[in-house]
Amino acid sequence: MPQTDTASVQDIARAFVTARRDGHALPDYPGAIPADLATAYRVQDAALAFATGEVVGWKVGRINPPIDGIDRLSGPIFAATVFDATDGDLPMPIFADGFGAAEAEFLIRIGTAPDPAKTRYTMAEARDLIDAVHVGIEIASSPFPGINALGATVTISDFGNNNGLVVGAAIPDWRDVDLNQWPITLDINGTRIGAATAAAMLDGPVGAARFLFDHMAARGIQLQPGQWISSGAVTGVHPVAVGDRVEASFDGRYTVGCTITAR
Repeated sequence: MPQTDTASVQDIARAFVTARRDGHALPDYPGAIPADLATAYRVQDAALAFATGEVVGWKVGRINPPIDGIDRLSGPIFAATVFDATDGDLPMPIFADGFGAAEAEFLIRIGTAPDPAKTRYTMAEARDLIDAVHVGIEIASSPFPGINALGATVTISDFGNNNGLVVGAAIPDWRDVDLNQWPITLDINGTRIGAATAAAMLDGPVGAARFLFDHMAARGIQLQPGQWISSGAVTGVHPVAVGDRVEASFDGRYTVGCTITAR
C-alpha cells in the first residue's frame, strides 16, 4: 500500500473535521486508508490542528488483533460532547447516516499531570496519577459508516470514533476494590445486549490509563489534571440507532443511561 503523503493526510483530516462540524455523512473514506498506525496518528494530529473545540480527555480502545504488538488506540474527547448523567433521558447524538454505538466504560479522571520527561509507566505509577473513577457510557460515532469495519488505522484517523461521554457516579472506594471483577451489563430499549467484566479487556481500566500515559508521552502530548480517560468498552461496541434508550449497570449498584438522538 502506498505511503499517504502530507497533502493526503491533510485532506483526510479536513474532510472528517468538516463532516463532524456540519453533521453530514461521509459515505466513502475520504482518501487512501492509512497504511500503519503512525500514518493514522498523523491524520489525527492534523485533524486536531483543524478542530476548534477544547480537548478534555482521551478515549482508549482495543486493537484486536494487535498491530505490530500494539493492542490499544487513542482519540480525543471534546468538551462539547461530555455530559454529566441525569435522572432523565439524557440526549446523546450520533451521526444518523454514519456509524453509531454505545459502550459501557469506566471513566478515569487524571489527578496529576504525568512528568513530561517520563516515557514508561508501571501499573502502580499509573494508578497514582488517577484521582477518580466514574461509571459511564462512551458514544462512539463517526460520519463514516464503515469506520469500524476497516480497521484500527481508520478508527484512529477520525478521532478514535469518539462522539461523547455520559459521566455517571464516582466510585468512592475504587482503590480498595477490584474493578476488573465487577459484573457490567448494557441494555438497549430494555433488552440485555452485553454482559462482561473488565477482566476480559486486557489489563483493565488502570491498564488503559497506563497505555495512554506511555502513548501520549511518545506523541509529545501533555496530559492535564482533570482530563478524562474513557478506558475501553467492557461489554462490547453495541450499535445504536436514533431513538434507542441505553442503560449500563455496574456491579448492580450504579446505573447510567441516555437516549440516542441525531446529530
